[in-house]
Amino acid sequence: MSGNTGRGMTVLAAAAHPDDIEFMMAGTLLLLRDAGAEIHMCNLSNGNCGTATHGSEENAALRWLEAKASAKKAGAVMHESISYDLGLYYTEELAQKTGAIIRRVQPDILLVPSLEDYMEDHQNAARLLITGAFTRAMPNFKTLPDEPLYGKDVALYHALPYGLRDGMRKRIRPGMYVDIASALSLKRGMLACHESQKSFLDTSQGVDAYLDLMESMSAEVGTMSGRFKFAEGWRRHSHFGFADEDFNPLPEILAQACIIDEEYERSLDI
Repeated sequence: MSGNTGRGMTVLAAAAHPDDIEFMMAGTLLLLRDAGAEIHMCNLSNGNCGTATHGSEENAALRWLEAKASAKKAGAVMHESISYDLGLYYTEELAQKTGAIIRRVQPDILLVPSLEDYMEDHQNAARLLITGAFTRAMPNFKTLPDEPLYGKDVALYHALPYGLRDGMRKRIRPGMYVDIASALSLKRGMLACHESQKSFLDTSQGVDAYLDLMESMSAEVGTMSGRFKFAEGWRRHSHFGFADEDFNPLPEILAQACIIDEEYERSLDI
């Protein structure tokens, strides 16, 4: 890392479900915290469907407690969900609620899911968060609840999809890699807070060794980087409507832990 270059910065990591942040974003979030940034977390959906044994409200309450425990480990401010699972659609109401979270937090850096993923909740979360950031300074876009405008630059970075592939099985290549080896133990501890989800995935999807699966994906991204043992991958969103073109704080703050894929960058101009 590059010291305290993140001091004064605010970072919001937001995704669809409890544990999505821990799987794909938490290592980078922790490094930004260590560089001096204030960090926030939000799961737009409450995780109510992630169970084979509990009722909807009971499971949502359980997963909220698990999410808060994870955020506490990270030293992050946790924000409440706005939707049930599989109710996360790109609607005006949910865009207004997402916009309220973003205006309340006023992030300089927004970590969001991939726009391509195997599950629509993940994709819709990305779209809602993009809109929430885009409308942050629009006085005629009313949020729910109403929150003050903020007009400073915000940089959006998309995480890799779960499984590192889109819904058509195509591998998604990141434009930058962040070395998360130093944060892996705490990232694993955050994920371990989601005990109910491990049980559900073992039952419903045949996913064994929940924590090891996260590590194996991190190792696979590390291999893709050609340099790191464990990594998270990111793609920078277009700056239009969000920031000046040269506002790209993530690789600046994490200069010693981040590499840019120059071949990927060149491919953007083809």
